[in-house]
Amino acid sequence: MLMITGNEAKPMVKEVPGEEAKKIIEKDEKYVATTTKASPAVVKEAKGIVFEDVDGNIFFDFTSGVGVTNVGHSHPKIIEAIKKQAEKFLHFAGTDFYYSLQAELAEKLCEITPGNFEKKVYFGNSGAEAVEAAIKMTRWSTGKKFFIAFIGAFHGRTMGALALTASKPVHKQKFFPWMPGVVHVPYPNPYRNPFGIDGYEEPDELVNAVINYIEYVFKHFVPSDEVAAIFAEPIQGEGGYVVPPKNFFKELLKLAEEHDILLVDDEIQAGFGRTGKFWAIEHFDAVPHVITTAKAMASGIPISACVYPAKNDFKVKGAHSTTFGGNPVACAASLATIEVLQNGLIENAEKQGKLMAKRLKEMEEKYEIVGDARGIGLMQATEIVKSKETKEIYPKARDEIVNKAFKKGLLLLSCGASAIRYIPPLCINEEQMNNAMDLLEEAIKETMKEL
Repeated sequence: MLMITGNEAKPMVKEVPGEEAKKIIEKDEKYVATTTKASPAVVKEAKGIVFEDVDGNIFFDFTSGVGVTNVGHSHPKIIEAIKKQAEKFLHFAGTDFYYSLQAELAEKLCEITPGNFEKKVYFGNSGAEAVEAAIKMTRWSTGKKFFIAFIGAFHGRTMGALALTASKPVHKQKFFPWMPGVVHVPYPNPYRNPFGIDGYEEPDELVNAVINYIEYVFKHFVPSDEVAAIFAEPIQGEGGYVVPPKNFFKELLKLAEEHDILLVDDEIQAGFGRTGKFWAIEHFDAVPHVITTAKAMASGIPISACVYPAKNDFKVKGAHSTTFGGNPVACAASLATIEVLQNGLIENAEKQGKLMAKRLKEMEEKYEIVGDARGIGLMQATEIVKSKETKEIYPKARDEIVNKAFKKGLLLLSCGASAIRYIPPLCINEEQMNNAMDLLEEAIKETMKEL
């Protein structure tokens, strides 16, 4: 039985990592492949926004399992749906045969994604698989071979998705050649961009610069009539939680449609209620042609989806398929997740997001190393810099803030070159939010004194 409720007001931390955690970390480092371990957190049980580690320390999870547990850890309705389906059957290869849950979830996704046109859904197991499906579908249906993606983007680490990714050099180092045919262009980052434009003061100028850059690419490098799709995140995730100007996606969609190019909206991290709307693109008054989603889709059970126009469907069997995509247990969990989100959690994300934004903006104003506070809903970040004037990145200070926050019981993740992301489960309450922000501010002040 869980001893924690998920509604604890404050973390309770002794020494971390404790003795039991150290044993598990040692075994993990010996036997598990090197990946992206960020903090020595060793979870035992989790509920709501809270987890207990193997040494009895109580933490606030401001990572949501890397954007997965939007409804909160171990939500009872999700567990009930999983148990109910597991007692019936665990697997039946939904790409080769049929069961109602897969069709029901596909219908629901077609209903709740933007766009009043007939759609179809391809199910996979991860965000990268959803992106790979979008790559193959857009190439197959259009007959075109090239793609436009953005500097700072993260779309996955499989070889097709990796070609679109341009967040950090380490993602691509030693893996060339990746999939050919991708051209990267600047993303309209208001805080730092290659045009030297202050995007907060001159958003239209920044958007025009990016659109003109893409047009320049079409005129001098890649003919637009050979571009199958433009891939974009509505808010860049791993690349730094970068929010573009309000009118960017309207202009990007206009450009895409002028050149008969499909716009793929990657909602893998920003979707499923994270920003206070079901889909982050809804903040930008634009309807993309394709949406990819994963992470929070089933609250921890692996599943992903690529939702696209029915007219762009594969016209032959076997052009693309999978064994585990659309697994019945995952479909049941996803349907339950959607229901829970639509029963008040999305509104709470908006409400608590406003409180978080207020606290983070106050820190930006008070502390020299907090260069920028940005985000929407419960998808926010602060960029840590050496000075506000130079905007020089300060990853050493960023990492120290994350480490100090962890020792206080607040689990955080970095993003971009020098930013910290804040993505708690959407069930967080006001008291928990304020206490978490207090701990963050303590970590910032202590770091400034030491560095």
